Amino acid sequence: MISAVSPKKRSLMPSSKLRRSLRGHGHALSALVHVGKGGLSPAVLKQVEQTLADHELVKMKVDADSPNDRFAVAELLTALPGVNVVQIIGHTILIYKRHPREPRFEGGTPGVPAAERPATERPAKPSGKRTGKRAARR
Repeated sequence: MISAVSPKKRSLMPSSKLRRSLRGHGHALSALVHVGKGGLSPAVLKQVEQTLADHELVKMKVDADSPNDRFAVAELLTALPGVNVVQIIGHTILIYKRHPREPRFEGGTPGVPAAERPATERPAKPSGKRTGKRAARR
């Protein structure tokens, strides 16, 4: 039976609200890990694991002169425990691994960006009284 999913897209995490949110957050990130001429070596894998432990969401670049194809790199990364490939665009791969104790992007934790918190958790707006340089001139 022929699979409906392209083999290149097989390694991506399933579509969901979380994936959409992660893609949005990943847009502004810069690449923290680069796969170069040496390919995906054990040292690069160790660096990926450390970066994921620190940041949860990591953008990485696969250079054109890398011996590994970007889809092969994505397949190897999904072999790591808990790692999900969120998006592959060009030579850029966005990967995610949920932090075991303090997830920033899942659940109602304090680490969730303010724009995604419910209105009840946001700090109250300041009063109409002006402060700062402009108020001092008036």
